[in-house]
Amino acid sequence: MSNQRFASVWDAIEDTPEEAENMKLRSVLMTALKNHLTHAGLSQAQAAKLFGVTQPRISDLMRGKINLFGLDALVNMATAAGLHIEMRVLEAA
Repeated sequence: MSNQRFASVWDAIEDTPEEAENMKLRSVLMTALKNHLTHAGLSQAQAAKLFGVTQPRISDLMRGKINLFGLDALVNMATAAGLHIEMRVLEAA
């Protein structure tokens, strides 16, 4: 068994650094959207209407089915929710 240490679970389980970074961004956006919907008290039907998607799509979001969402879809949902997204790009350590 290896004693490797990883900065993120995504670094440990994804095949490439590119896939790990994509998953990190998606997970941050999904968490922000889930928190927003919870704090706003919106039903899944209300959220679906706001985001322009189906209620089952919101269910997938709330259940954390990250593999069903791309960055574009999550950015669109966050914008529709009135969230502002900022991104920082840093040199790799």
